[in-house]
Amino acid sequence: MKLPKNVEVIEVCPRDGFQNIKEAIPTETKIEIIDRLVECGFEVIEATSFVHPKAIPQMADAAEVLQSVKKKHGDRVQFVALAPNLFGAKKAIENGADGITYVTSASEDHNLANTKQTVAQSVAALEEVCKIKGSAKVRLAVATSFDCPFAGKVPIEKVVSLVEAALNAGTDEIVLADTIGTATPLQVEELLAALTSQYPNFPFVLHIHDTDGMGLANVVTAMNLGITRFETAAFGLGGCPFAPGAAGNIATEDLVHMLHKMDIATGLQYDKIVETAHFIEESLHISPVGHMSRVACSAKN
Repeated sequence: MKLPKNVEVIEVCPRDGFQNIKEAIPTETKIEIIDRLVECGFEVIEATSFVHPKAIPQMADAAEVLQSVKKKHGDRVQFVALAPNLFGAKKAIENGADGITYVTSASEDHNLANTKQTVAQSVAALEEVCKIKGSAKVRLAVATSFDCPFAGKVPIEKVVSLVEAALNAGTDEIVLADTIGTATPLQVEELLAALTSQYPNFPFVLHIHDTDGMGLANVVTAMNLGITRFETAAFGLGGCPFAPGAAGNIATEDLVHMLHKMDIATGLQYDKIVETAHFIEESLHISPVGHMSRVACSAKN
């Protein structure tokens, strides 16, 4: 296996992890969780999402959360905000986001459900976002890069075509998302082989959900193909609200535990990540989701 010596883990729990929780999380609790994640050593954190409150009520305090954490930690952490459209991207920029995660699905069906736009309309809006980005990075998250909850397996050529359009528009980063968490290592290998052969030096990011329990296997497959940047969520929270059956992300503590046991450096403090996972458990009154948080919880009891 051709494994890297270092891996960058991008923490997305404050956005992807919280968006599916129905009970409103107090703004101060969100900020404290981000404070704790900063102390774990993350250099990039997806802090919130600028979406319409009617679509995802949990993100109604996006501006307050982003402004607060930027004021406290903006000198050492890059804070990213998700935006599903041009209006959301403008709000993210206005409130100081270092990066904008703009979402477009490779699947036409899912893009209509998720953004109320066709893929072509989303790409046109992405071009406008790239024109106004200023110093912020624009990151295209290619949702349903592998499977769609409505249309099944997504053809590789659709993903490649969307990536090409995004790079031509001026996108800085590409995140390949296994939105419903059903991708297999073979699918990961096939897609990454196609993309890395066409863009051999581009630092793709992989965002893996864990519905079918193959998340860590998919990460190992991706690392073997040269991918070294991954998005995960503390405590294994998350899931797309517009993808029926999607479970949460790979738990950050699970990925970091595996990487450290394989002598792959992350620059993160594993014990503090587990402590943060348990703070999330106690604050949000939810049961452990990730493997290592469950193990630590059993040991504690």
